[in-house]
Amino acid sequence: MDRRPLVYAAAALVALAGVAYLGLATGAVAPYLAGYDSADPDGYDHTQVAVVDDETGESLGQVEAAVADTFPKRYVGLSETDRLPADRGMLFVHGGVDERTYVMRNMSFGLDIVFADADGRITAVREAPKPGPGEDGADQEYTGEARYVLEVNRGWAADRGVESGDRLAFDL
Repeated sequence: MDRRPLVYAAAALVALAGVAYLGLATGAVAPYLAGYDSADPDGYDHTQVAVVDDETGESLGQVEAAVADTFPKRYVGLSETDRLPADRGMLFVHGGVDERTYVMRNMSFGLDIVFADADGRITAVREAPKPGPGEDGADQEYTGEARYVLEVNRGWAADRGVESGDRLAFDL
């Protein structure tokens, strides 16, 4: 009896188990899904993020944001997400304030990238168009000083008058 097919099948199963283990060990996550429910099947915590006008204290807008607070979640971000509903976003949480660079890797829509310091004060707002045909977006870099970075649909910040000096308000 030829045992090669069994050996190949066993090797494939071991390789598959190793890949699954590696994904779990590194905390790999699926991309943020546009349609999740309150039971949180996407693996992210969520928070309401409001942008508050610095001068008037008035709310300029708010979104429900998935919280990307680990390296694997920050790395994946919104990549491979087909669309983002108008009332949703992603809040990236870093350990401290530093110069942060975000890219548009594997994005299918444009973003506003809002950088904020440790107090939530907005330091920069960058408009990032979706990558062009044949581009993966890795070369599109957007930088700002931040501990927190909010990503929302492109045009969201301009439509609401969000600018440097305004503040992100949220509970983690």
